[in-house]
Amino acid sequence: MSSGGLELPPGDASHEGESGDIPPGAVSLARPMEIGAELDWGAEAWSEVRTRAQRAGRAYIWLNLVEQRLRSVVAAVLRPIYEPVHGEEWVVAAAGPAGQEWVQRAVAVREVSRRKGYLLDPADDNVLSFLTLPQLRELMVQHWPCFEPYFDDRRDVELALDELEVARNVVSRNRALSETVLAQAERASARLLEILGGGAGIPSTARLRVDAVEDLVGDRYADVVSVHPDRVRLQRQIPAEDLFGGARRVDAIGIGLNLLVQNFSGRRLIRLAESGCRIRLVFLNPASSAVKRRERELGLRKGELSRTVEMNILHMRRVRSKLRDPGAFEIHVFDETPRFTAYLVDGDGPDGLAVVQSYLRRARGMEAPVLVLRGGGREVVRAGQEQEHGLFQTYREEFESVWADSRPVS
Repeated sequence: MSSGGLELPPGDASHEGESGDIPPGAVSLARPMEIGAELDWGAEAWSEVRTRAQRAGRAYIWLNLVEQRLRSVVAAVLRPIYEPVHGEEWVVAAAGPAGQEWVQRAVAVREVSRRKGYLLDPADDNVLSFLTLPQLRELMVQHWPCFEPYFDDRRDVELALDELEVARNVVSRNRALSETVLAQAERASARLLEILGGGAGIPSTARLRVDAVEDLVGDRYADVVSVHPDRVRLQRQIPAEDLFGGARRVDAIGIGLNLLVQNFSGRRLIRLAESGCRIRLVFLNPASSAVKRRERELGLRKGELSRTVEMNILHMRRVRSKLRDPGAFEIHVFDETPRFTAYLVDGDGPDGLAVVQSYLRRARGMEAPVLVLRGGGREVVRAGQEQEHGLFQTYREEFESVWADSRPVS
């Protein structure tokens, strides 16, 4: 041990290719060695990380929308107060001494972005664009008297932002996001956007809310908003009461229309019709050869399906007979080969919704896959092509075609 400090031992000269003439004080490097680590990912691991990425991506879209909306609200309220005096430094002035640290950090990040050319849009060349969601919240809380005239309850805003903070931390650090936290973040985001006056950008209906992902990328899938393996899973998300309740118009076509007839009570149908709803139902004629062919496909006893359809029609006739205006409740039958069943609710308005199922040879209606379509006139735009209608309009036109060729039931 020398008085000048710790002298490190020389490296081991026994290794091949190493020289024993190592000067004193030199540090030898450990040779690479195998530690038995498994670096490959199998199918299960890849499935897990894809699931994580999908959840994080969905949450990110919501968080991005909320942050942009909150940024615009802060700018709209505070800019007219501080900008006339402080000019471009109005955000720094609004942050005040309490926010000096984080606002200066945002200024520094902006300057680095300027020097390195990271800014892609001149509209983001301002300090406000570099503030995070918690910092935007802090500005709002500090100046709440300025925001109070625009919002009913400060607590509602803060509670929604508290719920979002959990998801924001998870997404920003690429940690696993559970379905529970994702659902919480989506609910909080929708509520906060509504509070902040951003509801018009993400419309909603009483039956099925338009979420952020659908609103942004829905044109990739025409107007299909969800797909379900069978009708049981559909009804967990959209019960018959939610689908038909409060409707202005119901047009339905199929073999027996069980989703409506067997899941929405006759009493509710009467109230619906008396409230002004127009109902048009088209059943497959229970006496047609098409019913017999369908019975053979499903392996049913002779007459089993035709009796079910006939009972459904009789039930709807009884409902119609109790109405003051039977003309608002029309029942038809058709004799063609059934190709699909469809329930179009408020198909002539901006909040239309449709449930569509194709008939499979060996599967009953309860077991067939289900498409849920959004109406409201959404048009699909393809690159280099003109606008074209989505699937909702296709099925609506098909319904009108069959209706015109069908026969009324007295």
